[in-house]
Amino acid sequence: AINKHLQMFVDAGIDLLFFDVTNAFTYDDTVRLIMKIIDARTSAGLKSPKLCYTVNAGATNVVRHLYNNFYSNPENKKYWYYHLGKPLMLVDIDALSNLEADIKNHFTTRHCWAWMADEANNWGWLEELPKNERLEVICGDVRDPKFCREACRDIDTVFHLAALIAIPYSYEAPDSYVDTNIRGTLNMCQAARQENVGRIIVTSTSEVYGTARYVPIDEEHPRQPQSPYSATKIGADAIALSFYNSFGLPVVIARPFNTYGPRQSARAIIPTIITQIAGGKRTIKVGDLSPTRDFNFVEDTVRGYMALAEAPADQVVGRDFNICTGTEVSMKETLETIARLMGQEVDFVTDPERLRPAKSEVFRLCGDNTRITSLTSWRPQNTLEQGLQKTIAWFTKPENLARYKADIYNR
Repeated sequence: AINKHLQMFVDAGIDLLFFDVTNAFTYDDTVRLIMKIIDARTSAGLKSPKLCYTVNAGATNVVRHLYNNFYSNPENKKYWYYHLGKPLMLVDIDALSNLEADIKNHFTTRHCWAWMADEANNWGWLEELPKNERLEVICGDVRDPKFCREACRDIDTVFHLAALIAIPYSYEAPDSYVDTNIRGTLNMCQAARQENVGRIIVTSTSEVYGTARYVPIDEEHPRQPQSPYSATKIGADAIALSFYNSFGLPVVIARPFNTYGPRQSARAIIPTIITQIAGGKRTIKVGDLSPTRDFNFVEDTVRGYMALAEAPADQVVGRDFNICTGTEVSMKETLETIARLMGQEVDFVTDPERLRPAKSEVFRLCGDNTRITSLTSWRPQNTLEQGLQKTIAWFTKPENLARYKADIYNR
């Protein structure tokens, strides 16, 4: 079995796979197994392998034990650094429905990606919420129809935000985006219909428009799938509206333009810049600085969701709504503003890894918010500079900054 699965990964461009055998092996046996495979490949003159693990929620101690085993031996320090200086893959094999297909679709020679179950049942940023008897947190997967239906039971309003959203990663793993964004939205719509949910707010994205053909971009602007991510969001929007047209499901499409603010993932441009500067770097790695964006501070985005949830049904159901400011600013101007607000002089250098393929880059986004402002009470309340000041204040708190890895490009 080991040789069979190892060969599958070799064929997919991965140099070495170590998958979870902890049910049959002790930790020490597992470490020796890895070393045996590595030594055999090295002796055969094969390319020096990347060191990859596959673990499930109960097997993360294998990774720690393996690290301790290597690091405790001075002779292995260089060896350990060589391998772990490269992308590390953590995979839950139990979560792969079709091992061979997922290997071919998800893994490449250049990059390895991480999926791990959280054995501590951690809720991420929700851990910081004060205890509230009205709040129930459940863990599940929108790819599971049964879970979606149970989650929708006895619910008045559903805010559907579950999605894979990182554009660079969608180049590497498009199948997973179809499964999560399109199939997941289908599951949520079916569940909402089956459970007679009063309203479902489905989250879209300004990326569905692609590079603006005209500005400001209204909801009638053509859709342009310039990345696998945007293609799946176009598909998800269509699925949701089809349930309105076919079954009368009370669907509303919320389409926020670029949202930023406290707690944002480091894959996005604004937290990437703030964390690099706050971490003491004065040469900041960036991608293309020429594109423009219509930035929404997160508080304004959330108020947009609430306005769409509370508006009369005959005004909003079956329609899509831009949540945007109607202004645009270039990436360069945004980064210069951040540096000025943080009181630092920095240089920006282009990191080729952060550049999108030329035809995939969305060069201009500036939204038209006429529909949402005319049919609801929503208005943007934060200027870009006000929002950035709040964002910088949050990220520069030591306890928050410590959660981010400014040296790593998050795809």
